[in-house]
Amino acid sequence: MKDIVSVDHLRVEFATDGRTVVGVEDVSFTIAPGETLCVVGESGSGKSVTSLSLMRLVEFGGGTITAGSLNFERADGSTLDVAAAPSHVMGAVRGHEIGMIFQEPMTALNPVFTIERQLTDGLMLHKGLTQAAASARALELLQSVRIPEPERRLKQYPYELSGGMRQRVVIAMAMACDPKLLIADEPTTALDVTIQAEILALINRLKRENGMAVLFITHDMAVVAQMADRVVVMYRGRIVETGTVTQIFENPQEDYTKALLAAVPKLGEMKGKPAPEKMRLIGDEAARAAAAPAKARAPKVLLQVKNLTTRFPVKGGILRRTVAQVHAVEDVSFSLNVGETLALVGESGCGKSSCGRSILRLIEPTSGEVWIGGRDIRALDRTDLRRARADMQMVFQDPFASLNPYRRLKDQVAEPIQNFGLATGVELDALVLQLFDRVRLPRDFMNRYPHELSGGQRQRVAIARALAVNPKLIVADEAVSALDVSVQAQVLNLMMELQEDLGLSYLFISHDMAVVERVAHQVGVMYLGRIVEIGPRSAVFDSPQHPYTQSLLSAVPIADPRKRRFAEDLAFKPITSPIFPLGHQPAPSTYTEVTPGHFVLSL
Repeated sequence: MKDIVSVDHLRVEFATDGRTVVGVEDVSFTIAPGETLCVVGESGSGKSVTSLSLMRLVEFGGGTITAGSLNFERADGSTLDVAAAPSHVMGAVRGHEIGMIFQEPMTALNPVFTIERQLTDGLMLHKGLTQAAASARALELLQSVRIPEPERRLKQYPYELSGGMRQRVVIAMAMACDPKLLIADEPTTALDVTIQAEILALINRLKRENGMAVLFITHDMAVVAQMADRVVVMYRGRIVETGTVTQIFENPQEDYTKALLAAVPKLGEMKGKPAPEKMRLIGDEAARAAAAPAKARAPKVLLQVKNLTTRFPVKGGILRRTVAQVHAVEDVSFSLNVGETLALVGESGCGKSSCGRSILRLIEPTSGEVWIGGRDIRALDRTDLRRARADMQMVFQDPFASLNPYRRLKDQVAEPIQNFGLATGVELDALVLQLFDRVRLPRDFMNRYPHELSGGQRQRVAIARALAVNPKLIVADEAVSALDVSVQAQVLNLMMELQEDLGLSYLFISHDMAVVERVAHQVGVMYLGRIVEIGPRSAVFDSPQHPYTQSLLSAVPIADPRKRRFAEDLAFKPITSPIFPLGHQPAPSTYTEVTPGHFVLSL
């Protein structure tokens, strides 16, 4: 069969500060109907630039296709050279014949339009559907990506959805018009393992049924093993190796590919190990050895959360009165020691992020107590709360949304230091330089703007900014989900080094179970706003007791193409609604202690 995509000797250049930077050079590959080509590599290797070139969106980011051809077979059988196509032709192709799932869901959605408007616009434009037919199709799409209460979500705006839900909306938009080519740029980074497994199964089913070609860009090698037919490995803008998924995993030829595979954290590696260990670094054999034993510290509680409850109003009717409540966080209690990491895991929308924000009072809890360093956070007035924020910082899930697009990066990292009056002048400049060095960002990035960095590089800037005021507690909300394995390993090792040196405590919110197993001391599993299981990392991972914890661990993809899971292997129940009528009082959370420190919610 004729290839749907044929890329030959692609070269893309960017003009920055009077000089030309080559984004990708001499990139060639093909994708056949019904085939998935996975592109892997480190942050900044040219993966996203290649995908944006196929959509001709790279020119809107300052890039220029200076050489090569990108041939795409259209629905009518004609061949279109994307690199030379007129703008009006690309307007008809984008979103219709080529769908794209973007890396950052918040920036891919329009904040002033409802979810329904954003799903139906493309259907009416490209498919000629009526408003009613487009709305019905939009509802089907939200159901297919397993969004709870899809009828209600259609009327909401992007900011009202969790990061995982926004990503699922973006996936639904990309697949709305049944494209011939689906470009998926890190489509599952914001998704928990259960939703990820179902989305991957959905993409595989559409590929089989419609003969859709898939260009899948990811840093998750376990996802590659589950999805790919062929794999392209990129490094510094060039392809260094290509082959079938079995060849790449079982017989890699290039040293870089071998190092990339060796650096992937695997679930179960920490079995029988009492303490967290550093992540493996690409090409660094020494880092693959176990970390040095942690310094012995007498346990001292830094953070104590008691019966924390956060509810959001649901408005309805002409007068927009509160008619119900979303029980986002329900009767959550735990403690976190100085110099330790507590990981919160669970499905998208389970309340992980709301819990972290409630602790920092970025959103006001409905009830409960939060104590940090013996100070009652909920009792502080505005002035005292501002001072207390020097001790507690947050790294947000979406790095692009949390950085100011109009300010240089050095100014954004310096801002918290200036706000708290910690340094000025030469001393301030030296601190900012030190922070950039700490997160392994080149010093010449200091004068850049956020749009000039890759997703992984932007996240490192956000982490540097959080570290700037030497906090005692950092709430890391999916802080490394956007990072490829090499940068992820560097950042997590850095966080663990800082924890060891400074006694930092982390509330680590993540859906990556292999990473959580590697870095956490304690693990709490959340479902529908409650912690259903909590305890030492080894107890939760080696002997999960709650049925939800067991299903979560069973859904983790395995980095072995011979152990693929298919749609029929998945047996997840629909997510129950967290919305309850006014006045509803749920039963308090009661726990059974299975082993010392290991608690399970009574069923």
